[in-house]
Amino acid sequence: MHRRHRRALRLAAATAILATAATACNAAAKNDTSASGKSGSGTSFTLVTPDAVGQNEFLKLAVTGIKEAAKAHDGTQKVYESTDTASQQQNVQAAVEAKPDVIVLVGFEFADLVAQQAKAHPKQRFLMIDACTTKTFANVGCAVFREHEGVYLAGAEAGLLSKSGKVGAVDVLDTPQFRRYSDPFAAGAEQVAAKTQTATRFVGGQSPFDDSARAKEQANSLLAKGTDQLMAAAAAGNYGVFEAAKAKGAFAYGVDVNQCPSAPGTVVDNVIKRTDVAVQKGIDAVLGGKAGTTVSYGLKEGGISLTGLEAGVDSSQCVIARHKDVLEKVKALRDQIVAGKLKVDDPAAS
Repeated sequence: MHRRHRRALRLAAATAILATAATACNAAAKNDTSASGKSGSGTSFTLVTPDAVGQNEFLKLAVTGIKEAAKAHDGTQKVYESTDTASQQQNVQAAVEAKPDVIVLVGFEFADLVAQQAKAHPKQRFLMIDACTTKTFANVGCAVFREHEGVYLAGAEAGLLSKSGKVGAVDVLDTPQFRRYSDPFAAGAEQVAAKTQTATRFVGGQSPFDDSARAKEQANSLLAKGTDQLMAAAAAGNYGVFEAAKAKGAFAYGVDVNQCPSAPGTVVDNVIKRTDVAVQKGIDAVLGGKAGTTVSYGLKEGGISLTGLEAGVDSSQCVIARHKDVLEKVKALRDQIVAGKLKVDDPAAS
């Protein structure tokens, strides 16, 4: 599993409440037309990642987003890939010195750095993805996600596909923020199959984000009671959940990116975070004078989705590709949520 998922789940405790609504401040950032690094009259954007992009789908989507933004605004883009804390600091400093129109940063790792730079350089505009600074700055825009909406749809798939009528989740910690990855899964299953029995087990321990063995144990405890559909929200421990499910002929669901190739025939679907959408729309918002705003991206905005609802599902290696009838029912639920006719409760908002 890629490191971004582990980091994203750690971040959830700090940012989940932000994802429930957009909050804005009064000040609009000034367009610094004297910024260097432009090509002609076009704008310039710089993306800073917390890790090397490589095959990290979460970060690859962010790169796609900034490239599309540069294309849309007839501008240029640059990507700084970090590998550790030192390079993160160096890359942020280099990005600020280049004075692009917008600096985009992915992950909570940059929160303190952005706060420092935003205060020191009030005319430089920043966009944080999947995170936000603790304090609101007029020149910092933030994009966070409503993961619980996608988890609810995955739960509906589980309810429709379960043979035993029992679905469960393996979550990292028993807190309202992390329950965003488990409670909605149960709610979605119960929505389509009222008699569904649901249960959640938590990894806990000394390293809840990195303990594949404990995650596997918790999965096995659910499987032993007849659970045949498992939401895997155990960060790096997801592989343990997948292994347990495969051994019992059960099924699992991944998060953030398409995890089906890691366990073909076992992983049904994934709750996807469309970082490319958040980057593109976030840049548009910042350029439109809406820096200093936290925007929440869910199903309606296209920031949250399922692999099964995306183009290319037939080649995704996801089990859901074989169940078009289930996908049609899930699409109907998605449309209800988007239209505001169906509300998914957010455990972190209560």
